[in-house]
Amino acid sequence: MTTFRHRIHGGILYFCDSRDTRPNCYHVPRKGRTVVPQHASRKSLHGKIALVAGATRGAGRGIAVALGEAGATVYCTGRSSRKRRVNPRRPETIEETAELVTSAGGRGIPVRVDHTDPAQVKKLVALIKRRHHRLDILVNDIWGGDALTEFGKPFWNANLDNGLRMLKQAIHSHIITSHFAVPLMFGRAKAKGASSGKPRPIIFEITDGDAFYYRGNLFYDLVKISVIRLAFAMARELRKRNIVSVALTPGFLRSEAVLDHFGVTEANWKDAGKRKDANVNSADQNDAPQDFLASESPRYIGRAVVALASDPRAIKRTGRVFSSWALAREYGFTDLDGSQPHWGNYARKKYGRYKICDDKFYSYWVPGLVELIFPDWF
Repeated sequence: MTTFRHRIHGGILYFCDSRDTRPNCYHVPRKGRTVVPQHASRKSLHGKIALVAGATRGAGRGIAVALGEAGATVYCTGRSSRKRRVNPRRPETIEETAELVTSAGGRGIPVRVDHTDPAQVKKLVALIKRRHHRLDILVNDIWGGDALTEFGKPFWNANLDNGLRMLKQAIHSHIITSHFAVPLMFGRAKAKGASSGKPRPIIFEITDGDAFYYRGNLFYDLVKISVIRLAFAMARELRKRNIVSVALTPGFLRSEAVLDHFGVTEANWKDAGKRKDANVNSADQNDAPQDFLASESPRYIGRAVVALASDPRAIKRTGRVFSSWALAREYGFTDLDGSQPHWGNYARKKYGRYKICDDKFYSYWVPGLVELIFPDWF
């Protein structure tokens, strides 16, 4: 199934209140789950140093602000600043994101960086090292591929230059950033120790979808699957260093661009569902107004990041992909309106069942033949 992917990172959810009994609405975690009250995680990351690469808007901004809610110092990076906007059609800037982080209770620090340029990333990491001597949380959310994606067009007809550019912007940038930034976590991980009971340094690869299904365009599909694979590969190479590496997907993201597409604001976004043909999608994207009523704010995935970054047991999840909706049920966090939207249930009910990455799926990944031949490499 194709979602509104050229403007969002994936999925959908339903807005509901605590009286709603529809299967895609969850306000009480399943029996046996640990509920973490929202206020309990408010300052759970006080003193932590985070880098959100790609924090200008969308999921990146939501993650940065949620980290600020939890008390973290957050380096907010991207290419659009008040002095220089890369996309003149979008008003968001890294300075604005940093201010929102500080207003939320953390400390936001904007730094203009093109993450496809190794020299700029190296300079950024040197700055963080000089100021803090460590890094606790790395979020790789660099994207910028909306205008490059041609959903529904086969690879032999797609614009090759745009496709290759997408791979550079959204895969190469993640690798470059991790190459320079992750070594800043080594000392912190060693100091914490495997049995300290404290949260470990953690890497997040932000993707679209928690499964290996096809995503509607060869280049887009390769990007979103590749960052899941990056989380896994880094987890294998970091497994003896006490550092967590996971991939994470939001649902149907109610980002700034998506709000603009529907002609609404965060204050009146539900009005979009009142339109005629509310269940009809455009030819090349999932933008049915009824599906938009199942959207989640960017803060939801941000709170998912906070939940994992605050969890001393997160090492048990390393190398896998998770969703905002599933983690909300497990950790008990909510979206801004107090709901717990669940894209997975909404999609299955409306479009049909699909398989996600589960224990059986991951059992085919480990151990690998190379690891059996060379068990001491990492």
